[in-house]
Amino acid sequence: MTDTLPASPDAAVLDAALQMVEVWNRLSAEKQAMLLKRFGTQENALAALVTTQLLAPTKS
Repeated sequence: MTDTLPASPDAAVLDAALQMVEVWNRLSAEKQAMLLKRFGTQENALAALVTTQLLAPTKS
């Protein structure tokens, strides 16, 4: 995530989602398959990644 806070909660969700799509695209095929098996769809897997990112403690 960036060091600056987004202007709104919507912007925070969008920023996290875009970053998680980038993360998904860098994952190996094996890791993508593992996430798909666990969450059922790519959308659900990305939602889990976004939620994890949004709930992660911020680094100071």
